[in-house]
Amino acid sequence: MANEEFVNVYFFGKRYSVPANLTIMTGLEYAGYQLVRGCGCRNGFCGACATIYRIKGDAELHMALACQTKVEDNMYVATLPFFPLQKKVYDINQVEPTQQIMMQLYPEIYSCIGCNACTKACPQGLNVMQYIAYAQRGDFKKCADESFDCVMCGICSSRCPAGISHSQVAELARRINGKYLTPDAEHLKQRVKEIYDGNFKAAMEDYMSKSDAEIREMYNTREIEK
Repeated sequence: MANEEFVNVYFFGKRYSVPANLTIMTGLEYAGYQLVRGCGCRNGFCGACATIYRIKGDAELHMALACQTKVEDNMYVATLPFFPLQKKVYDINQVEPTQQIMMQLYPEIYSCIGCNACTKACPQGLNVMQYIAYAQRGDFKKCADESFDCVMCGICSSRCPAGISHSQVAELARRINGKYLTPDAEHLKQRVKEIYDGNFKAAMEDYMSKSDAEIREMYNTREIEK
């Protein structure tokens, strides 16, 4: 539209004029870039559109997710679609739910200097340093709860002077909590058994035979449990 407001945004050092109502993600696409690899809303995983930006004339470095942050005039943007985290290999069935497993797999968490840069950088607003403290003490349930909304973008780790892979530590805590500490959900176990027994095979075949329009109509008119 002729009266649409535009702003100047710098993607990877090059200036583009994009509509002011776009997110960084859609602004990148408007400028001709495609963040296909990894991004959750682009058929990948959530958290892969990690972004670092500054506003011209402002010394502060901002951390964000490109999908949920609007463009601003004179914004200088660089994406961080992948950050090299430490991801240790382990068999969750052989893991002991004790503090020692963190010492064994992620000993760097005990080098935390308490700078809180991880928390300040988190685009989800998580108290990252706190859940690392829970992991240090072997309190996996609290670590899992505190880190529940982590999308594993890696921004916290990119700011950590101790080299901690925060999201991987949190993932291990959530796995331990889910397998060993959370009480079994008997109704869920029963439903899984019913699925394996083929109780829903006919219903699934019926759903698979429907068109996209029919599926959308079913979704929009579904009865939602209270």
